[in-house]
Parts: sequence; structure tokens; C-alpha cells
Amino acid sequence: MADGMSSFWGPVTSTIDCCEKNYAYSTYIAEFYNTISNIPCILLALFGLINAIRLRFEKRFTVLHISNMILAIGNMLYHATLQRAQQQSDETPMVWEMLLYMYILHSPDWHYRSTMPTFLFLYGIVFAVVHSFVHLGIGFKVHYGILCLLCIPRMYKYYIYTKDASAKRLAKLYVATLFLGSLCWLCDHLFCKEISSWLINPQGHAIWHVFMGFNSYFANTFLMFCRAQQREWSPKIAYLMGVLPYVKVEKPKAQ
Repeated sequence: MADGMSSFWGPVTSTIDCCEKNYAYSTYIAEFYNTISNIPCILLALFGLINAIRLRFEKRFTVLHISNMILAIGNMLYHATLQRAQQQSDETPMVWEMLLYMYILHSPDWHYRSTMPTFLFLYGIVFAVVHSFVHLGIGFKVHYGILCLLCIPRMYKYYIYTKDASAKRLAKLYVATLFLGSLCWLCDHLFCKEISSWLINPQGHAIWHVFMGFNSYFANTFLMFCRAQQREWSPKIAYLMGVLPYVKVEKPKAQ
């Protein structure tokens, strides 16, 4: 939300300016709450990354957790500067991450193992180049929404074939955080004028970031459980300090 205050980064050049007063706390951070709200996503992805490496999951899961961290950092840069170049560092990783999810969801049953990753890699490169030169606007949102929808049938298939109640709870938490986060984002976007007149801004977009950080973590953990089950590692869901779920496995001695 532009307010005419001076800033280190200069005038806003991004195509989206959320419902938070710009440079309210620092001349170096355009949207303070929208910036720091990415920290939980980074910490959750880091914990997931450590667990994936410790349990020796395939590199695709390592890349997945790292991509969550890259996306959060790109989002921080975008909200901290509100510059078009940094907006690119947020939106392009969003698409790349969804392509990675598509690969992980379908890779166990893909018969031509080099074809799919090659296609998705080239698709991601072409998108990045086009998006850097052409302002897609609503087209980007539609494109990203389609990629998300393409993942749903496969996620549902994993859900119905999973018998473990704790793992199913992860999938439900994934849906719940997605719904609640989207609701916060929508309210912040549609009712910005009304919210701006309130004494306290609830920072709906920042809350969306927090929810989506947990959303990504729940999705990743659920997929790790399903993959461990496919590899007959006898996975179980444990809880860090009785709160944060993570995957534990018991690999056969041969592995």
C-alpha cells in the first residue's frame, strides 16, 4: 500500500502492492510483516531438509525442501523492495516449485524416467524467460492455478491409498492450511480499503505466508511418508516436542 514515504529502494515498480503500509518501520523494508512472515517457511523447510538428508531420501526431496527455502527468500526480497525484478524472484520459483511437485508426485510410476524431468526442466526455463520479458499479470495467476490443480488428483490418490491415520492427518492439515491461508489472502486483497481504516491491520497477507509455510511442510512430509511406504521403509509419523510432525523410518538391513 503506497503512502509516498521515502525509501532506500526508490519508487514501487512491482505490479502488486499488498495491503500493508509501506516503509512503516524501516526505509530498507517496504512491507515489514509481509517480509518477516516468510521466516517460518524457511525454518520449516530447513528442518524438513535435515530430516530428508538424515534418512537418505532421494535427492528430489532435498531439492524440494531447498526450493521451499528459495521461494521464501525470493518472497522476502520482493516484499522488502517492491521492485519488479524482485517480483520475478518470487513468481518464477513459485512455478518451478509446482513443476517439482508434479515430478515427485508422478515419478514413481513414470515409465520414461528421463522424459518427464527433461520436459519439466525445459518448461521451467521457457517460462522463466518469457515471464522476464512479458508481464503476464492475471495470466500468471491462471497459469499457476492450473499447475496446482494438476497436482490435486495425484495427491488425492496418495491420500486414499494411505492407511496410516497420522499420515492422513497430514493431508488434512495440508488442505486446512491451504483453505485458511487463501481466505486470509482473499480478505486482505478484497477488503484492503476497509482494513486500512482499522486501528490495527490484521496483516492477512502475512498470515497467508505463515499458513503456506506450514502448508508446504505438511505436503512435503506427507509425500516423504508415501515415498518411504513405497520403498518399504516402515514409515511412521513422529512429533518434535509433541507438536511438529516429521517422518521416521525403519529401513530393511539390506538398505
